[in-house]
Amino acid sequence: MWRTLTLNSNGTISYAILSTSLLSFFISSAFAAPVVGREEVVSGGAPERWDLSQGATLTVNGAQTLAINSDSSILNVNVGSTTQQISARNGSTVYLNGATVSGTGGLAAVLLSNSDATIDKSTITSNRIGLQAVRDFTTQIGSKVTVGNSTISGNLGGALVSAFSTLDLVDSTLMGTGATSYGLRLRSGQASAKSSWIIGGKEGVVIDLDPNEVQPAVLNLDNATVQGQTGSAILVDFGNTSNSTATVSLTQSHLLAGNGTLLDVRGGAITSLFVNDSHLTGNIVTEQGSTTHLTLQDSSTLTGRLENVSSATINDGSSWVMAADGSIDQLTLNHGGSVVFGANDAFYQLNVTSLSGSGRFLMGTDFATGQTDLLNVTGNASGTHELVIASSGVDPATGQPIRVVQTAGGDAQFFMTRAVDLGTYSYGLTKSGNDWVLDPSTRTVSPGARSVLALFNTPSTIWLGELTSLRTRMGELRFNGGRAGAWGRTYGNKYNVADGSGVGYQQTQQGFTLGADAPLPIGDDQWLVGAMAGHSKSDLNLDAGTSGRVDSYYLGAYATWLDPRSGFYFDGVLKANRFRNEVKVGLSDGKRAKGDYDNTGLGGSIEVGRHLPLGNGYFVEPFTQWSAIVVQGKDFSLDNDLQAEGDRMRSLIGKAGATVGRSIELEKGRVLQPYLRAAWAHEFAKNNEVQVNNNVFNNDLSGSRTELATGVAMALTNNFHVHADFEYSNGRNIEQPLGINIGGRYEW
Repeated sequence: MWRTLTLNSNGTISYAILSTSLLSFFISSAFAAPVVGREEVVSGGAPERWDLSQGATLTVNGAQTLAINSDSSILNVNVGSTTQQISARNGSTVYLNGATVSGTGGLAAVLLSNSDATIDKSTITSNRIGLQAVRDFTTQIGSKVTVGNSTISGNLGGALVSAFSTLDLVDSTLMGTGATSYGLRLRSGQASAKSSWIIGGKEGVVIDLDPNEVQPAVLNLDNATVQGQTGSAILVDFGNTSNSTATVSLTQSHLLAGNGTLLDVRGGAITSLFVNDSHLTGNIVTEQGSTTHLTLQDSSTLTGRLENVSSATINDGSSWVMAADGSIDQLTLNHGGSVVFGANDAFYQLNVTSLSGSGRFLMGTDFATGQTDLLNVTGNASGTHELVIASSGVDPATGQPIRVVQTAGGDAQFFMTRAVDLGTYSYGLTKSGNDWVLDPSTRTVSPGARSVLALFNTPSTIWLGELTSLRTRMGELRFNGGRAGAWGRTYGNKYNVADGSGVGYQQTQQGFTLGADAPLPIGDDQWLVGAMAGHSKSDLNLDAGTSGRVDSYYLGAYATWLDPRSGFYFDGVLKANRFRNEVKVGLSDGKRAKGDYDNTGLGGSIEVGRHLPLGNGYFVEPFTQWSAIVVQGKDFSLDNDLQAEGDRMRSLIGKAGATVGRSIELEKGRVLQPYLRAAWAHEFAKNNEVQVNNNVFNNDLSGSRTELATGVAMALTNNFHVHADFEYSNGRNIEQPLGINIGGRYEW
């Protein structure tokens, strides 16, 4: 029996008549060397053609040959050997180890029909196809090829694999070198590639049908790359002749496409794409009448367009990042799977016929223009899904509800873990009919606005912590009268602050002050004048990841009058501050916004009191203190475009109280003076206006509070004494759960 082969323009074989041999291809020239036993070819001789049959074995060691045909035989081509095309059939076995095969004629440089090959550290090139692993269509045996550490290339394509045949690549390159070539063609065949490259001049991989028997095509990629230099990475086209399937699986692999299409499915093909621990950028396009099922899992990402995809399942922390409007028949999200509606400045609509599972949708908005992403479920929606909507520093254009999810029905539940921050306010999610909307009636002051209000409020409490009373600033001056000296103190304060808008924050302040003074040569040395300088740092905590910091640098002058006979004293302070303000805002979508500005403040205080001895070392000191500060207004913005305008901040505090203590004489002239202090204070300033995106707030800290303190002053020597003070206060808008002041003064 004879069989006729037709060589197609694309390098494939069409079978016409059954025969026992591939006569037109396998019959060698009249000068071929026949082998029926064992033969070895070594270097030195003239290159010959070889024809193997009847279980023969040919070994080529470091030699050159012409074409080799093998029928039911074994061929070994070892290191340093070079051959022309190799053809093997009928259960032949081919071993290429460190060999070079150059095919300038025939169908392929290496053509296997119902035969197996192991190719290692070899180079195969062809002006047509580098490698064909096919079958005699009278059988269902096929060919099996394992390729390692090798390069296979052909002008029409790198390799072709038919039904019932398999190709396994490891650490190898498969390449089509022509402009319209493919890297790999699966004609109902199966292939795997590990740590390898598959490159085509047009498509990287083409999957179509074996013309004689259709079988499911399978391609597995593991740490591999498929590249179509001008076309798609993978093209599946069944020519509308069969509804067979193709399965493509990627693990830690890449698809690169010159036309931007990672997977192109045509001709009625049914294709399943499994993406594992891989990150892809490009589109998946399915022709009408074809079917594509996509599964993303193991933290994979796909950034691109899905066109006419039948189903998408997104599992295990994986995500699909949309690059245009999308349409999917069935969408299933599980185990942290998510859909990202593109970048924040692009707005897309995703149409889904059926939604199920439990996942996340990351959506964007531009409320200055009224644009927003929209999830539109035209059929049944089920499951529980989180919406993460991009925050913005810009307020909504209108006060109307903003629809972000639209459904035709079902029991799906949508939620947000935090209200979405949109400019001045944060908005909650509510259900309206079958839709889900951002509802203006649920709005609260946003973290960005709260941070702005806190920064404009903070100078008041910073001023309180830096100033304090004469006793806590300089200690007990009466130990040695009005002598010149130098002093220093370090302090720490905590404040819980709320303003008139109900926005609270916690402030932790740390700082130090240094000063020096000398008596004036008037008034019987009862006057001390001095200068002081210091720095404090205040950290603000507004919860939910929002914080601020204010660094205050200050210079001041003071004058103190002490009359030891009457016990009266007067203390006046004038102080200038430079504030360095910065804030970091934790937004509802997990991002952060920042902003900073500098401003100045000027303030002063007057304290008047009297020291009254009660006998046996006891004393009482009634006093009153009045302090005022004006802080420069400022306009600034956060880097998410939230705009803030602050008027001058003013504070006027009046305080009245008394200190009760006892002076205890110790040995060696030392004096210990413990004391208790109680006072009532009132903030008179009520109108400190702040605008956030032109929304007006009044930072009103007015109101009364009670202050309690205890401390001790101790004269260690005639020249040196120390003091410590612990304070607590509570009132309408400010609570100070703890204040600590420790200092010392040296006199000469």
